[in-house]
Amino acid sequence: MTEFLKVRVAAVQDFYLLAGRALLNVVRKPHYANDVFMQMDIIGVGSLPIVIMVGFFSGAVMAMQMAKALAQYGAVGQTGQLVTLTLVRELGPALTSLMVAGRNASGMASELGSMKVTEQIDAMRALGTDPIQKLVTPRLIATCATLPLLTIIADFVGIFGGWVISFFVLNLASTQYWNTAWQALDYADVAQGLIKPFVFAFAIALTGCYFGLNATGGTQGVGRATTQAVVVSSVLIFFLTFFITRIFVS
Repeated sequence: MTEFLKVRVAAVQDFYLLAGRALLNVVRKPHYANDVFMQMDIIGVGSLPIVIMVGFFSGAVMAMQMAKALAQYGAVGQTGQLVTLTLVRELGPALTSLMVAGRNASGMASELGSMKVTEQIDAMRALGTDPIQKLVTPRLIATCATLPLLTIIADFVGIFGGWVISFFVLNLASTQYWNTAWQALDYADVAQGLIKPFVFAFAIALTGCYFGLNATGGTQGVGRATTQAVVVSSVLIFFLTFFITRIFVS
């Protein structure tokens, strides 16, 4: 039992040390701007198709479900309001972050894990290059920059998906849907919807890099690290969602 706890405490300590060094490197030279832009392309542009698809169908399904419930009270006209609030506050940031975690946390873990087991990271240190500065910090900056933008896109596409169902299936007027959707939002909702993905980006990038840099045991170890990165980052997203929501609704 003591050994089990010791390993877990040491892992948490190593994670925070990695996070601290990665954040310090944001303001230290060299910055490796080319790596940052390359990662932004991989994480942001590469995730666009799945984010758009998930956002659209989330909004469409939500509109159908909300309309069915609201029909009991004769308030189908409020479908736009509920779809917008649910997407912007909760589902948009959470679903987008989960998609990015599944796609990119696994990619980071597998890429860095492969470099670790083939001793490329040790070679990098021997040549005088800080692996965290070169490998972790660009991925962290890129994820923090692109995930809020992906969330905005997912929110808009989701609201559009809700309009498609409202207009073509529920026979609601477009002006009624968009007016209720627009009027439902206030600054606190928008702030909540943008703060969440920014915080989630830290969890996704740092978790993927941490498990990649600590991969051991050859190709099987890389596979384990990839699985652990996705699972832990997904759990952290729900964990952080609860606490951020608790702050805004208190």
